[in-house]
Amino acid sequence: MSATSDMIGVILAGGRSSRMGVDKATYAVAGRPMIDWVVDALSRACHRVVVAGRYEAPAGLESIPDEGDGPQGPLAGLVSCLRHFPSESLIVVAVDQPWLRTDTVKRLGELAGDLPVVPVEGGVRQTTCALYPPGVADAGETELKTGGSLQSLLDVVAFAPVVDWHEWGEDGRSWFSVDTPQAAEEGLARFGPP
Repeated sequence: MSATSDMIGVILAGGRSSRMGVDKATYAVAGRPMIDWVVDALSRACHRVVVAGRYEAPAGLESIPDEGDGPQGPLAGLVSCLRHFPSESLIVVAVDQPWLRTDTVKRLGELAGDLPVVPVEGGVRQTTCALYPPGVADAGETELKTGGSLQSLLDVVAFAPVVDWHEWGEDGRSWFSVDTPQAAEEGLARFGPP
């Protein structure tokens, strides 16, 4: 499978990992750091993969730090990357999503246009497994200044909801988050190794 030339994969990794107790990026799932699983999935679908929210990225990846002091959350990571890549669509995922599927990333990319493309499961927008086009930059800046989030950004911009993701062979694993060691065990029980 070849990489898609017009998407950048963004791994949000600026959190403090307080519930995990250790850096989520390096936490091992099925014998590998979570970030390695995410990088593998993204690199097969995107021409470039970067890590947002850190001054130094693990795994030798390019880092796009948040502006300001310390980690500021997923929206800050998105906004920093929109500033850095003002004309490219971004596939945004969290570092704690080791079951991310390359096919899901590619399918999101196929739907790229002027609107964010966001899977919706049970009425919940999966904001950290979504595509964000350059056109949301101004709204993202405004939301960031007012203390907003990825969810509040989608409250103020139109977006393309994806509800038929089951047809892609997706079962929700791509946005399954490993916030705790117990969640890692649950993911392994539900999905097997990434």
